[in-house]
This record gives sequence, C-alpha cells and structure tokens, in this order.
Amino acid sequence: MPELRRDPVIGRWVIISTERGKRPSDFGSSKEGEKEGKFCPFCVGNEDKTPPEILSYREPGTEVNKSGWWVRVVPNKFPALQIEGALNRRGEGMYDRMNGIGAHEVIIETPDHDKTIATLDDKKVEDVIWAYRDRILDLKKDARFEYILIFKNHGAAAGASLYHSHSQLIATPVVPKRVKEEVNGGRNYYDYKERCVFCDMVKQELSSDIRVISENEDFIAISPFASRFPFEMWVLPKKHDSAFENIQKHEVVLLSRILKDVLKRINVVLNDPPFNYIIHTAPINTSNLPYYHWHIEIIPKLIKVAGFEWGTGFYINPTPPEEATKYLREAEI
Repeated sequence: MPELRRDPVIGRWVIISTERGKRPSDFGSSKEGEKEGKFCPFCVGNEDKTPPEILSYREPGTEVNKSGWWVRVVPNKFPALQIEGALNRRGEGMYDRMNGIGAHEVIIETPDHDKTIATLDDKKVEDVIWAYRDRILDLKKDARFEYILIFKNHGAAAGASLYHSHSQLIATPVVPKRVKEEVNGGRNYYDYKERCVFCDMVKQELSSDIRVISENEDFIAISPFASRFPFEMWVLPKKHDSAFENIQKHEVVLLSRILKDVLKRINVVLNDPPFNYIIHTAPINTSNLPYYHWHIEIIPKLIKVAGFEWGTGFYINPTPPEEATKYLREAEI
C-alpha cells in the first residue's frame, strides 16, 4: 500500500508510492510514438483495457465500458494513492505517517486520439469541465479526503506517459503545502486589507491591461506579475468564488471558451509545447472563503528547474510576463 510521510522540518507530506514503483513502461512516452500506431488504452474499442469507468457521458442506449462515449472517467491503473482502507495515522518517534489513502482518476477528454482541448468542439470542452465538477462533488462526500486536485500533463516532458488527451484527479487526505501557502497568503492579505487578493489582482490587471492575454464576460487570462516560468498563465473568474465545483452553467460555457483560446495561443506561439495545467480550489472542509479564489494555472515546460531553484525556492524566469503577454495577445488563432 502507498504511504504518506510528513517532513518534520517544513510540514510537507510526501507520497511513498509502492504501486507506481511497479509501473510498466509498455506505452510510448512521446507523442510521435503514439501517432505511429502504438497501442493506446484510451482509444475507442479499448474500453476493456482500462479499469471500469466511474463516469461517462455517452450516446443514449450505449453500454457502460463500451464505445459510444465522448468523455470517460476511470480509476488510474497505477494509482499514486489507494481508494480502499483506513488512514491509520501513526507516529514513529518524531515522524508522522499514514496509509496512502486517496483517489486517483483519469479523465479521458475525447475518444479521438489526436484531438486536444485546443482543438475539440466547444461543447465537448464544456463536458470535460462538467466531468471535473461532477467528480469533485462525488468525492467530497468521502470524509477521509481533505483536498481534490485536477491537473493535466500534456507531452512527455510535462509528465504524460500517453499522448491521448486526458487529465487526472487526485484526492488526498491532507491539504497540500502549496495550497496551504496560497490559502494562508490570501487570508493574510484579507486580514490586512479586508479584500480578496485574487479579486484585487483581477481588477488591477483589467485596469492596467498590461498582462491581460484574453478575457470574456466571466473570466480573465493573465500572465502573472511574478511569473515563475516563461509564458505562465493564470485563468481566473472575475466573480469571487473559492470553490471550482460551484461553477454554474453559463460559467462553464465561458470557461471552456477561454481555456481553448489560451491553449490555442500557446500552440501557435510556442509550437505545441508540453505543458501542465492545474486547478487550484479551496480545501474540501471549507466553504465560501472570502479570501481565496479558485483559478487555473497553465505552465508551459520550456525550461528546466535546476539546483538554484530547488535549493532556494527562487525561480529564474528569462521571459518577462509583459513580453510573453504581447506575443500571446498578438497570436493569430
């Protein structure tokens, strides 16, 4: 069974994942290899090669775990955390550990092997977002979980072992340190100014219009002022809400549009780079936080994080966000 161990110095939890240590390397790690015809378990007709589906949006009358779907969610075949069991929190002298309990799921975004979020029809992208929301709402019912992260790895350099477009979801029994830092930072700003730092960020970026890449009625995409990586982007709702799963129908429509828009822009400007995106939302056991604001962080994998960054927590970004914004705004999509 996987195990969580707590770093006693900075309080960070680490997953010691024995199951993933046995992960086979049968599948190609490059998009070129997948395009050349290597086996893909996410393609139509291979539904029996994945664990049984948890959720699917499919044509009426089609059978579960058969073809006819356009979005499909399955357990990860090689999960970082295990769904069955108790946490069994315990100590070992000064150290803290618990069983590696959680959920690890794969959201297969399309039956088409060569489609991506950037190239899917608008309605199909909306359904991917609905699948994200539906899975969060379901997993929130499990009292063992404290946080649910949805993320996407696109390209081998970003951690994707399969080319076929998909996202992942991991539910954890603790709130990750990175999320705690954001929540605490938002709380500190709110205690001082009685305003949400993310709302203030949205207002300032709209006012200055220096780092705004794209916007619509409900969302804004920006290059963050202190971008850690070249061409890093954040997508934020203009209306305050701390929880992604509270998203409404009209917001899903507009989120799908702006997400497609910015991913098309990085495809054009950076020639379809590997990237990660993550949805940061409030921890499960909180509601309507006035100082936290859910958002999506999109990070193209253009540089390597090396010794200085690991040793200090400083990031060296060779592309000013204002310059990145100019390239992205002017992209012909």
